[in-house]
Amino acid sequence: MPILNFFSKPSPTLLRLPSGSLTVDRNGVVVTRTLPSIFPAELMQEVAARVLRMFQSAAAAHLPLAEMTVNYTSLKITARELRGGAMIFLSPRLPDTPLNKN
Repeated sequence: MPILNFFSKPSPTLLRLPSGSLTVDRNGVVVTRTLPSIFPAELMQEVAARVLRMFQSAAAAHLPLAEMTVNYTSLKITARELRGGAMIFLSPRLPDTPLNKN
């Protein structure tokens, strides 16, 4: 029935949470990475650009920021400043259980 196809939506593509790291230079170019090859390059560039902007904003405000950690519900991003570039670590977070307290 074609009318039912009108109401059905294509299911979104689900990505597995990444685990790995990437190193970017001051221009945001990825130099090295240990993220899986299935991780989209566009997302990698977006993460790198936002991290670099954070470090650049801190430097412009004369705040010495060498490392930052962002905790999402299911993802942890840790970044270290490297003379204008950055090393970024991505790791999935396990749900809080009595045996697993983060």
